[in-house]
Amino acid sequence: MRILSIVGNRPQFIKAAAVSEALRKAGLTEIVVHTGQHYDEQLSGVFFDELGLSEPDHRLDARTADPAILQVQIASVVDKEHADWILVYGDTNSTRAGAEAGAEAGIPLAHVEAGLRSGDLSMPEERTRIHVDRISQLLLCPDERSSEALGAEGVPGRVEVVGDVMADVALRFGPIALARSDVLERHSVRRGEYVVATVHREANVAPERLARILAGLGRSEEVVLLPAHPRTQAVIDERGLQVPGRVKIIDPLGYLDLAALAMQARVIATDSGGLQKEAYWYGVPCVTMRPSTEWVDTVELGANQLVDDDPDLIAEALATARMPAQRPALYGDGRAAERIASVLRAASLARP
Repeated sequence: MRILSIVGNRPQFIKAAAVSEALRKAGLTEIVVHTGQHYDEQLSGVFFDELGLSEPDHRLDARTADPAILQVQIASVVDKEHADWILVYGDTNSTRAGAEAGAEAGIPLAHVEAGLRSGDLSMPEERTRIHVDRISQLLLCPDERSSEALGAEGVPGRVEVVGDVMADVALRFGPIALARSDVLERHSVRRGEYVVATVHREANVAPERLARILAGLGRSEEVVLLPAHPRTQAVIDERGLQVPGRVKIIDPLGYLDLAALAMQARVIATDSGGLQKEAYWYGVPCVTMRPSTEWVDTVELGANQLVDDDPDLIAEALATARMPAQRPALYGDGRAAERIASVLRAASLARP
């Protein structure tokens, strides 16, 4: 039984670290396609090295996020590999392109993180989630809320609640990150006395929004370490945006360094879906610089504040962010990858 896994950006590499191992243990053959959506070494190769991922079977080296281009290149691999299932993760352009290529070839599709909804259709990620869920035969949900969303939408595929594979990775690699990384020493900060920020989503690197976000971060009482995504750095440089003195732009980090930095921050400020969850698991309060989130539970519990790009709200949230006294378990128990492999194996055996 052959599983064709599509990965293209940092969060997908991280999730694949857990799932690929579980697929091997379940006796399934995995063919990994790296689309090249993230091709910078600090956003791609370093994650394969740190997380022990095998070299991808196919490197498309697309160097683009254009889903139409990605789909054509993925389709050529689909035609060669004769997979039983195509496995896609999350809500990126690589996700959409892989799903479309599989659908055109008539190959069943499994979607990890199915059913997530922010309710904000202005986000391309939200539209991708909805579309991919509608054409998937197997919908692998991180929680019951996601499963209920799919039920309300009447999607035709089979729904399974398996937990969040990011929890698997955080539990496994968090202690390794703390033991190995010297990222705090390299950047001259002390545990609990700094903010770590990430800004990378397409909407947030529009110059006007990015300028407002930087202004809000700059009002922090502590230093803000911002590992700059290449396109974020490009906008700052090309538009000459002012970076406040409190904000220290640093190079992109590998998974272990970023995990160590996030685990020991006083606050995490981000537009990343993954970091919102990781902040919760690490016990670090989060400020989300987006108008909406798919990880609603973290907001409802008071562990995460939505502030959009308002500098005043960003500054206030950074100053007041606290973790709630009670922190119930969210999004799984660290065995999601094992469940995904088990469900895929059973589904493959059930096919005629």
